[in-house]
Amino acid sequence: MKKPELLAPAGNFEKLKYALHYGADAVYCAGKKFGLRAQAGNFDTDSLREAVAYVHSRGKKIYITLNIIAHNEDLIGLEEYVRELADLGVDEVIVADPGVFSVVRAVAPELKISVSTQANNTNWRSVAFWHAQGAQRIVLARELGINEIKEIRAKVSPEVEIETFVHGAMCISYSGRCLLSHYMTGRDANKGDCAQPCRWKYKLIEETRPNEEFGIEEDDHGSFIFNSKDLCLINALPELMKADVDCCKIEGRMKSLYYVASAVSAYRSAIDFYYDHPEATKPDQDYYKELTKVSHRNYTTGFFHGKTTSEDQNYGTSSYTRNYDFVGLVMEYDDKTGMAVIEQRNKVSVGDEIEIMIPGKGFFNQKVSLMTDPAGNPIDSTPHPKMVYHMKMDQPVSPMDILRKQDI
Repeated sequence: MKKPELLAPAGNFEKLKYALHYGADAVYCAGKKFGLRAQAGNFDTDSLREAVAYVHSRGKKIYITLNIIAHNEDLIGLEEYVRELADLGVDEVIVADPGVFSVVRAVAPELKISVSTQANNTNWRSVAFWHAQGAQRIVLARELGINEIKEIRAKVSPEVEIETFVHGAMCISYSGRCLLSHYMTGRDANKGDCAQPCRWKYKLIEETRPNEEFGIEEDDHGSFIFNSKDLCLINALPELMKADVDCCKIEGRMKSLYYVASAVSAYRSAIDFYYDHPEATKPDQDYYKELTKVSHRNYTTGFFHGKTTSEDQNYGTSSYTRNYDFVGLVMEYDDKTGMAVIEQRNKVSVGDEIEIMIPGKGFFNQKVSLMTDPAGNPIDSTPHPKMVYHMKMDQPVSPMDILRKQDI
């Protein structure tokens, strides 16, 4: 059994740090252009240089997305940017477009290339084709089942690295090849600026009756016929690992720091457990339950076990489930007093039951018994966003531990 790399999203530098701290082997992020998440924080040259140094100092890897579907004007400045990435020492670039691929090969032949899921690789011959062109890794399309993944792994060179998505939001279109956003809003999904019209509510209008709207209703909330559930394959990890997949990827560069840390922590623990217990079919902890504590749409295994049904892919709301609130980050801890310096992210009050997430150790529960402002004055709650305050802790904590509470 192969122990796969755990690859995490890093929409900005803060998320990058938490992804690594909670157990990611590598992170993927983007510069200010050529990537498919235009609304993420992303990295300019200086911050990217700092990020590369930070990641490499911890023995981890950093991959940069160049995965837009490029038009002619998008090629302007690409060669210079690729040279810059190579000079910065990034470990890999993620590419979808053959033209962009050719530029990378010509300008920086030493730079490792991963072929994005946007390239729609659904069979072993296409994987072999890209490898013959010089790609080291292929991110398989999300429309594949486990048996197809096994066949691809068996029929291509062992030198080809196979990467699969295991968690996060999914597009209703084929591996993200969607035109709805560009057509309806002018925001091009294939250039990283999707407005997510698949999540909107729709009504039917007959051509000769433009003023009459007919509801397309699945329930009282309306219709969400394009809407996909979120992918969650944490319980399928034993099958993926036995299929010798090289990398398990988490989606979410637009998601919160708390989402990134929670998802990475759960998958890190699960991968380590199954690697140490190859005959196990169930983990010693309920890692799936941990993933329900982040903001998410209903979960599905997608195409993993074969063709999906409407029940698997579509559901009656586009809203997220939010059972827990991310309430703060530990900045410092005083062993003598048991007081921690907390940066607030959501309101917390004396008497609240909270959970403190600790990398590699799960979490512990406690009731908030004492909080003070920076001057040491007792306070009952935290009214201001990103307020810094002190909290009495029942157990020792460390910087970058995360506080959350159930949203009842």
